[in-house]
Amino acid sequence: MSDALQQVDFWFDPMCPWAWMSSRWMLEVEKVRPVHTVFHVMSLSVLNEGRDLDPDYLEAMKQGWIGVYHPGRETVGDPEVVKAALRECGFDPTIADRAQTVEYDEALRASHREGMEPVGEDVGTPVIHINGKALFGPVVSPAPTGEAAGNLFDGVSKVTATDGFFELKRGRDRGPILD
Repeated sequence: MSDALQQVDFWFDPMCPWAWMSSRWMLEVEKVRPVHTVFHVMSLSVLNEGRDLDPDYLEAMKQGWIGVYHPGRETVGDPEVVKAALRECGFDPTIADRAQTVEYDEALRASHREGMEPVGEDVGTPVIHINGKALFGPVVSPAPTGEAAGNLFDGVSKVTATDGFFELKRGRDRGPILD
Protein backbone atom coordinates (compact mmCIF):
# COMPACT_ATOMS: atom_id res chain seq x y z
CA MET A 1 0.00 0.00 0.00
CA SER A 2 1.29 3.40 -0.96
CA ASP A 3 1.79 6.10 1.66
CA ALA A 4 0.46 8.79 -0.72
CA LEU A 5 -2.68 10.46 0.58
CA GLN A 6 -5.68 9.00 -1.22
CA GLN A 7 -8.81 11.10 -1.70
CA VAL A 8 -12.12 9.36 -1.14
CA ASP A 9 -15.32 11.16 -2.07
CA PHE A 10 -18.25 10.26 0.12
CA TRP A 11 -21.85 11.25 -0.61
CA PHE A 12 -24.40 10.82 2.13
CA ASP A 13 -27.68 12.06 3.49
CA PRO A 14 -27.23 12.41 7.25
CA MET A 15 -30.98 11.83 7.61
CA CYS A 16 -30.14 8.14 7.27
CA PRO A 17 -28.59 6.75 10.46
CA TRP A 18 -26.82 4.03 8.45
CA ALA A 19 -25.14 6.62 6.24
CA TRP A 20 -24.29 8.73 9.29
CA MET A 21 -22.46 5.73 10.81
CA SER A 22 -20.59 5.13 7.57
CA SER A 23 -19.47 8.77 7.60
CA ARG A 24 -18.10 8.24 11.11
CA TRP A 25 -16.34 5.11 9.82
CA MET A 26 -14.55 7.19 7.18
CA LEU A 27 -13.28 9.55 9.89
CA GLU A 28 -11.86 6.50 11.67
CA VAL A 29 -10.27 5.30 8.42
CA GLU A 30 -8.40 8.61 8.18
CA LYS A 31 -6.72 7.79 11.53
CA VAL A 32 -5.29 4.47 10.33
CA ARG A 33 -4.86 4.82 6.55
CA PRO A 34 -3.39 7.57 4.34
CA VAL A 35 -6.86 8.69 3.28
CA HIS A 36 -8.55 12.08 3.10
CA THR A 37 -12.35 12.02 2.91
CA VAL A 38 -14.20 14.74 1.04
CA PHE A 39 -17.81 14.74 2.19
CA HIS A 40 -20.58 15.66 -0.22
CA VAL A 41 -24.31 15.81 0.22
CA MET A 42 -26.77 13.58 -1.55
CA SER A 43 -30.45 13.67 -0.73
CA LEU A 44 -32.91 10.89 -0.12
CA SER A 45 -35.58 13.54 -0.66
CA VAL A 46 -34.26 14.19 -4.18
CA LEU A 47 -33.69 10.48 -4.85
CA ASN A 48 -37.27 9.59 -3.90
CA GLU A 49 -39.04 12.41 -5.75
CA GLY A 50 -41.96 11.09 -7.76
CA ARG A 51 -41.74 7.58 -6.30
CA ASP A 52 -44.73 5.79 -4.83
CA LEU A 53 -43.78 5.70 -1.15
CA ASP A 54 -45.32 4.61 2.11
CA PRO A 55 -47.07 7.71 3.58
CA ASP A 56 -44.83 7.77 6.69
CA TYR A 57 -41.68 7.58 4.55
CA LEU A 58 -43.07 10.27 2.25
CA GLU A 59 -43.53 12.55 5.27
CA ALA A 60 -39.91 11.89 6.32
CA MET A 61 -38.76 12.82 2.82
CA LYS A 62 -40.51 16.19 3.18
CA GLN A 63 -38.44 16.84 6.31
CA GLY A 64 -35.16 16.07 4.54
CA TRP A 65 -35.06 19.32 2.58
CA ILE A 66 -34.00 21.57 5.47
CA GLY A 67 -31.18 19.46 6.81
CA VAL A 68 -30.75 16.93 9.54
CA TYR A 69 -28.51 16.37 12.52
CA HIS A 70 -27.76 12.95 13.97
CA PRO A 71 -25.39 13.14 16.95
CA GLY A 72 -28.06 13.98 19.52
CA ARG A 73 -30.80 12.18 17.61
CA GLU A 74 -32.73 15.43 17.50
CA THR A 75 -35.95 15.83 15.55
CA VAL A 76 -35.28 15.63 11.82
CA GLY A 77 -36.18 18.73 9.87
CA ASP A 78 -36.69 20.98 12.90
CA PRO A 79 -35.37 24.43 11.93
CA GLU A 80 -34.41 25.22 15.54
CA VAL A 81 -32.32 22.05 15.78
CA VAL A 82 -30.60 22.94 12.51
CA LYS A 83 -29.93 26.48 13.78
CA ALA A 84 -28.43 25.09 17.00
CA ALA A 85 -26.21 22.74 14.99
CA LEU A 86 -25.06 25.60 12.76
CA ARG A 87 -24.22 27.76 15.79
CA GLU A 88 -22.35 24.85 17.40
CA CYS A 89 -20.22 24.52 14.26
CA GLY A 90 -19.59 28.26 14.01
CA PHE A 91 -21.85 28.87 11.02
CA ASP A 92 -24.53 31.48 10.43
CA PRO A 93 -27.79 30.09 11.88
CA THR A 94 -29.84 31.99 9.29
CA ILE A 95 -28.73 29.32 6.82
CA ALA A 96 -31.57 27.24 8.33
CA ASP A 97 -34.07 29.93 7.36
CA ARG A 98 -32.74 30.05 3.81
CA ALA A 99 -32.79 26.25 3.64
CA GLN A 100 -36.56 26.40 3.98
CA THR A 101 -36.69 28.19 0.62
CA VAL A 102 -35.46 26.99 -2.78
CA GLU A 103 -32.15 28.88 -2.40
CA TYR A 104 -30.01 25.75 -1.98
CA ASP A 105 -32.08 23.31 -4.05
CA GLU A 106 -30.04 23.67 -7.25
CA ALA A 107 -26.74 23.11 -5.41
CA LEU A 108 -28.21 20.13 -3.55
CA ARG A 109 -29.46 18.58 -6.78
CA ALA A 110 -26.10 19.15 -8.50
CA SER A 111 -24.16 17.51 -5.67
CA HIS A 112 -26.66 14.66 -5.60
CA ARG A 113 -26.27 14.07 -9.36
CA GLU A 114 -22.48 14.15 -9.15
CA GLY A 115 -22.49 11.42 -6.53
CA MET A 116 -25.28 9.27 -7.90
CA GLU A 117 -24.75 9.27 -11.67
CA PRO A 118 -21.71 6.95 -11.55
CA VAL A 119 -23.48 4.45 -9.27
CA GLY A 120 -27.06 4.63 -10.53
CA GLU A 121 -30.37 5.69 -9.04
CA ASP A 122 -31.40 2.26 -7.73
CA VAL A 123 -29.30 2.60 -4.58
CA GLY A 124 -29.52 4.87 -1.56
CA THR A 125 -27.07 6.44 0.82
CA PRO A 126 -24.09 6.39 1.34
CA VAL A 127 -22.20 6.35 -1.94
CA ILE A 128 -18.43 6.16 -1.93
CA HIS A 129 -16.17 7.06 -4.85
CA ILE A 130 -12.80 5.34 -4.55
CA ASN A 131 -10.20 4.35 -7.14
CA GLY A 132 -12.31 5.91 -9.88
CA LYS A 133 -15.30 3.72 -9.08
CA ALA A 134 -18.55 4.47 -7.27
CA LEU A 135 -20.31 2.06 -4.93
CA PHE A 136 -23.29 2.14 -2.62
CA GLY A 137 -22.27 1.53 0.97
CA PRO A 138 -20.87 0.28 3.10
CA VAL A 139 -23.81 -0.05 5.45
CA VAL A 140 -22.45 -1.16 8.80
CA SER A 141 -23.55 -1.15 12.44
CA PRO A 142 -21.87 -0.18 14.62
CA ALA A 143 -19.27 1.83 12.75
CA PRO A 144 -15.90 0.09 13.10
CA THR A 145 -13.05 1.95 14.75
CA GLY A 146 -9.27 1.68 14.73
CA GLU A 147 -7.71 -1.06 12.65
CA ALA A 148 -11.14 -2.67 12.06
CA ALA A 149 -12.13 0.53 10.22
CA GLY A 150 -8.96 0.32 8.15
CA ASN A 151 -9.54 -3.34 7.33
CA LEU A 152 -13.05 -2.63 6.07
CA PHE A 153 -11.70 0.23 3.97
CA ASP A 154 -9.03 -2.08 2.51
CA GLY A 155 -11.74 -4.53 1.47
CA VAL A 156 -13.94 -1.86 -0.08
CA SER A 157 -10.92 -0.45 -1.88
CA LYS A 158 -10.02 -3.89 -3.25
CA VAL A 159 -13.46 -4.60 -4.70
CA THR A 160 -13.40 -1.29 -6.57
CA ALA A 161 -10.29 -2.54 -8.40
CA THR A 162 -12.30 -5.35 -10.01
CA ASP A 163 -13.85 -4.26 -13.29
CA GLY A 164 -17.39 -5.54 -13.47
CA PHE A 165 -17.85 -5.75 -9.70
CA PHE A 166 -21.36 -4.57 -8.81
CA GLU A 167 -22.73 -5.71 -5.49
CA LEU A 168 -22.39 -7.45 -2.14
CA LYS A 169 -25.34 -7.62 0.22
CA ARG A 170 -26.87 -9.56 3.08
CA GLY A 171 -29.94 -9.07 5.24
CA ARG A 172 -29.64 -6.83 8.30
CA ASP A 173 -29.93 -8.49 11.69
CA ARG A 174 -29.79 -5.29 13.79
CA GLY A 175 -30.75 -1.67 13.68
CA PRO A 176 -28.39 1.26 13.57
CA ILE A 177 -26.14 1.56 16.62
CA LEU A 178 -25.20 5.22 16.83
CA ASP A 179 -23.14 5.17 20.03
